[in-house]
Amino acid sequence: MFQFFFKYPHLVFSGGEFVLLSGWPKWLLGLLLVATAGALAGMIRARLPQAAVGVRNWRAAVIWFLQTCFVALLLLLLWQPAIVVAQLEPQKNIVAVLIDDSRSMATEEDGTTRLHQAVKVLQGGVLNDLQKQFQTRLYRLDSQVTQVSSLGDLQASASATHIGASLEQLVEETSDLPVGAVVLLSDGSDNSGGVNLDTITALRSRRIPVHTVGFGSVQPTQDVEMDDVSLAPRALAHSRLAATVRFHQYGYARRKATLRVHDGETALATQAITFGKDGVTQTEDLMFNVGSAGGKALRFSIDLLPGETNPANNEVTRLVNVESGQRRILYVEGEPRWEYKFIRRAQSEDPEVQLVSMLRTTENKVYRQGIDDSKELAQGFPASAEELFAYRGLIIGSVEADYFSPDQRRLIEQFVDRRGGGLLLLGGRWALADGGWGASGLADLLPALLPGRKGTFHRDPATVALAPAGADSIICRLIEDPARNEARWKKLPYVADYQDPGAPKPGAAVLVEMKAGGRTMPLLLTENYGRGRTAILATGGTWRWQMTLPLQDHSHDAFWQQLLRWLISDTPGPVVASVPNQTLLDQGRIKISALVRGKDFNPLPDALAQAHISGPGGTQATLDLVPDPTTPGLFQADWDADRPGSYSVLVTAKRAGADVGSDTLAFQRVDGVAENFHIEQSRDLLNRLSAQTGGQYWQPQEVSRLTHDIPYSEAGISYRQTKDLWNMPAVFLLILFLRCSEWLLRRRWGIV
Repeated sequence: MFQFFFKYPHLVFSGGEFVLLSGWPKWLLGLLLVATAGALAGMIRARLPQAAVGVRNWRAAVIWFLQTCFVALLLLLLWQPAIVVAQLEPQKNIVAVLIDDSRSMATEEDGTTRLHQAVKVLQGGVLNDLQKQFQTRLYRLDSQVTQVSSLGDLQASASATHIGASLEQLVEETSDLPVGAVVLLSDGSDNSGGVNLDTITALRSRRIPVHTVGFGSVQPTQDVEMDDVSLAPRALAHSRLAATVRFHQYGYARRKATLRVHDGETALATQAITFGKDGVTQTEDLMFNVGSAGGKALRFSIDLLPGETNPANNEVTRLVNVESGQRRILYVEGEPRWEYKFIRRAQSEDPEVQLVSMLRTTENKVYRQGIDDSKELAQGFPASAEELFAYRGLIIGSVEADYFSPDQRRLIEQFVDRRGGGLLLLGGRWALADGGWGASGLADLLPALLPGRKGTFHRDPATVALAPAGADSIICRLIEDPARNEARWKKLPYVADYQDPGAPKPGAAVLVEMKAGGRTMPLLLTENYGRGRTAILATGGTWRWQMTLPLQDHSHDAFWQQLLRWLISDTPGPVVASVPNQTLLDQGRIKISALVRGKDFNPLPDALAQAHISGPGGTQATLDLVPDPTTPGLFQADWDADRPGSYSVLVTAKRAGADVGSDTLAFQRVDGVAENFHIEQSRDLLNRLSAQTGGQYWQPQEVSRLTHDIPYSEAGISYRQTKDLWNMPAVFLLILFLRCSEWLLRRRWGIV
């Protein structure tokens, strides 16, 4: 339609330069336009009273505007308007035709595959027309581009689509060839992250337009697809783990389904879900016990529903490194009380946590429990970073802030911030505000703004209730089922005492609330601080839960075991290994990083770090990690996992011949899976690619006009051609419209 009215394709106008071919000066045209507009205004004003008495001024303005436009158009035509556009030399340029040959192109729609539709479009005359004008080369596109001799070489069986990388490869391989344009036939389903700026820059530098032809429906009729699963890459053995599952669906709004997580053949958890609106990403939180130590490949899936068009995208796998070995927590208590006894009793049933305690029995006497040897804590609370940082968590009970020296208080701050440890403060008569913690220099650590007064501790009962944030917290999940868990919290007995913790800070999460004295206050608050985390439990009376609940009810033990594990679960060791992504799809390039710190948890830039890799088929490799010059203590190296399967990495670090520490992680390479996801046509990607390179997006039924647009390109070998604009149908239609509009309006208004 555009070319019918304007004579030339739209690329002529978008890429061309407007010129006036007449030798007359342009200033004269401008002068005539101004003079004409003024003369017409004077004539209409002079004739208006005689022609039609009572005609409104705005009607006169409309008539003047139409007449002025008419005369201006005629004057412009006298100056011979034209457009200069670059055009490819026939048979001197190459047009690269790229056909997506990945497995998503084998998707059947309307009884035929997308690849068959693409081949049919080319064989329907498009390829023949291109060959008449240009040297045409056919390429198969999957994870790379490969030239093919005929369309019969295409199979739609490749396991990956990397559009951006493939276009960069094409630009590089044809750097000495006159490529005039690229035609890409694809569904746009790219599983390498899309087309980045480097690809666009490479194409623009050679002015190569990419014309895209999209295949496949933009929206499936009936399908459920897993988008992502987020969960911690590490966990303690037999810990409860939280996973955030994201998915979307089409055609099953308000239908019910079942979300599952499996470790091998063992079902870890199931959860009933109800689908929301079509095409809207939905999020569900799932909690489960991760089980014994070892590398876990956890499968998250949604049960298949009747009529699903793509059953292969209902499942994803995520790796978790489940670690064993005791994590040590230092518990400092300022007075003998029931809470101390029952916390230690709850911890004694958890083999992964060791509670080392200091109980002040008199002013100058401390009772130690859980120590490894007689020298541990013999001099009281640690006075050096090396001694305190050997623990992963710190609990401070009913102890006033002045019990610790200024240097020890600074160590506590560094324990959380630099070491990455967890700090828990309990309520008590010498705790929180009553213990002077708000003025101790450690106020920034705490998740609440402590009251600026004494007398905040009360030996009165307080009822507890689960806060909204607590419903999704691992600490507060006494029962897996969310509804039953909330009911369990409502039945918990009151706590024996409480303390006003003050107002929560903006970044804090209130997990549990309490009601006492007609007020509702936070009972359990948490917050991240630096590398670590802090919490306040504003009571010393949770022991009543254990004393008053039935013997078979383990709510008290479960709560404390989960709170203690939360305190230490993310506390790093001296060596922390990491990878950007634990799942590699159809490619094995991976960057292994390690952060190495000493006993005081300051960076060790002069350490020697190595990665020992084991993988499928007996793969063994040792990799020297190289220091990062911008981040002290960070060591990195790239490695290629050339086989699909799971890989285990042991990172070790030494300094001056002495062991600093080690860490393990796991990752996997999965081939042939990415093409099962996002198989609908990515029209946005194809549109952006063509628009940013000067090409155009086409639907299959429009491709017959493609050969008329391709010649207009500045790439390859081109020449500049001048095209007249005076004889466009749109010009004559505009002249007719202006004159007819004026006549009709004058007749309607009675001023003919």
